[in-house]
Amino acid sequence: MVKNRHAAQEAGESIPAVAFTAPAGRPAGVEVLTLAELRDRADACALAVPHRPDFHHLLVVDSGHLRHTVDFRKYELAANDWMWVRPGQVHHFGNLDGAEGRLVLFESGFLDPATAAAARLEDWFGPAVHHPEGAQAQAVDSALRHLHQEFGSLRGLPLETHIEVLRHLLSVLVLRAARLSASGGSGEARGGAGVRSAGDGRAPYGEGGGDGDGSGGVCEASETFLRFRDAVERGFTHSRRVEDYARQLGYSPRTLSRATAAATGVGAKEFIDRRVVLEAKRLLAHGDQTAARIAVRLGFADAANFAKFFQHRTGSTPISFRTEVRGPA
Repeated sequence: MVKNRHAAQEAGESIPAVAFTAPAGRPAGVEVLTLAELRDRADACALAVPHRPDFHHLLVVDSGHLRHTVDFRKYELAANDWMWVRPGQVHHFGNLDGAEGRLVLFESGFLDPATAAAARLEDWFGPAVHHPEGAQAQAVDSALRHLHQEFGSLRGLPLETHIEVLRHLLSVLVLRAARLSASGGSGEARGGAGVRSAGDGRAPYGEGGGDGDGSGGVCEASETFLRFRDAVERGFTHSRRVEDYARQLGYSPRTLSRATAAATGVGAKEFIDRRVVLEAKRLLAHGDQTAARIAVRLGFADAANFAKFFQHRTGSTPISFRTEVRGPA
């Protein structure tokens, strides 16, 4: 594929992990291509299998319709819809033949830290789909077109200078795209580009949906919540206790709960538990590990403890959930 998409299974990993690899003769860290180029160079079967890339996908549909699934949510993308899939999220493409558009792939480290912070690159819980309109749509589209044009031509510049130009143009694009969340440009409730619920149909590999991570969008989150969110992402397989994170970060549990409730609408404990449930669903839907093995990976004492937790949070046993999202064997 364009970026030498290798879906090698990591030891003990049931969801194919995909690393970014720059195309031959291109600068490392970023790639811009059309959906037509993706169709020509990619393995359609590999794209249709749920996978967990370690890089960002910024996709805009220019015409037609495209189905895309991100962490148990189905999206129907139409013309002018934008989608942002972040590293670590499990997603897969639908049939690419019905749409034309453009795709930007980039590693978080390609941008400078100040831009990464301003654009909240690691806001895994932000809305995935947006439908900008008017001047906002023109601005973000212009930024993408300029980046795409520069990526396609060195323009006689030394490679180092060309990379810096790409870095600056990508910075403009992601800052514009990040503002879509903050300014109400989300298209997730828009007819034809919204989310289909879990019960819309059964399909293998978890296309049947769930409640996502349930944490909601983060537009003006406090520094306290952002630190807590990052700590949970690093440590949810080791601890589900708010007190442990409070001690690690130097806050009281009450402060963490207030900050989390203000940013997401749920308390700190609920936030942690939803993150654990999301990972459990990913592993159950997209892999073949036993419930006992998944329990160990998620930090539970045994399979029975994990099953009790999962059933309490979802209303279904782990095995029943796996059967439901995959369909009968």
